[in-house]
Amino acid sequence: MRIFRSFEEAAVIPSPVITTGTFDGVHIGHKTIIRRLKKLASDHGGESALITFHPHPRAVLYPESAGKGLRLICSQEEKVEMLRKTGLDNLIIIEFTREFSHISGEGFVRDILCGILKSKVIVVGQNHHFGFNQEGDYHRLWAWRTAYGFEAEEIPMQEVQHETVSSTRIRQALSEGYIQRANAYLDHFYIIIGTAVDDDPNLSPDVPMIKIPVTEKTKLVPPHGLYAVSCAADTFFSRGMVYITDNNSALPYIFLHLENYEDDIPGKRMTIFFHKRLGAYKQGEPVQRSLTNGIEEIRDLIF
Repeated sequence: MRIFRSFEEAAVIPSPVITTGTFDGVHIGHKTIIRRLKKLASDHGGESALITFHPHPRAVLYPESAGKGLRLICSQEEKVEMLRKTGLDNLIIIEFTREFSHISGEGFVRDILCGILKSKVIVVGQNHHFGFNQEGDYHRLWAWRTAYGFEAEEIPMQEVQHETVSSTRIRQALSEGYIQRANAYLDHFYIIIGTAVDDDPNLSPDVPMIKIPVTEKTKLVPPHGLYAVSCAADTFFSRGMVYITDNNSALPYIFLHLENYEDDIPGKRMTIFFHKRLGAYKQGEPVQRSLTNGIEEIRDLIF
């Protein structure tokens, strides 16, 4: 997957089939759109391309209301990794600014998607809006397609167990600790990527625990408690448990206990896959006791 940081850089993409959006979580609905992008790109002899924005538009446009305290399923690094796994050909990451937000929906299609990028097909999810005051939508795309020489397609919203999947619904499930429900909506494990730092002997002197700082302040971290996880770093893999404190700091830590601990773990960039919440940590109970009580459940849960 090639990554571009401007529309001008991305002008080299041949006959792009394009979609656009924040794609927070890269959930099952997003994957359906990307699969369709790839199929259309193959049919048209071109490449699939996704335009996304950083920071999140809500944080820029409404910093004191809808964007205040914004929490996202994926950090920017995590989103890139999830998109890479879909087989997407090209990712265009655009810095979202107030100036950019004033581009009209028609101007965005005419000058950027068709003008700079020479898009052959534009694909959007159901109820997707774009452009100044969110004036652009699929119906407008359909009306503009002849004038600007592209095809337009809308992908219906996806359902899991008769529930419509959305990033908002996934954030709610994660915020309430319903990891397995969130994973079903995502169609992959909820993850946290971070660099392991030295273990904290003060937290649990009898059980080695590694700290993973959450360095992106908009990253949504599940509520305090104990979680069954698996972890990967380069060729290293282990089952384990995560302990999340009741921590309201701007950049919290999570604490990781590995079944297969190695001395060189500190300093590694780790991906933590969340499988299930095992329960809330009881105040006053030694952490190592909670870890010991949960270790057998982890072995049964994660093969």
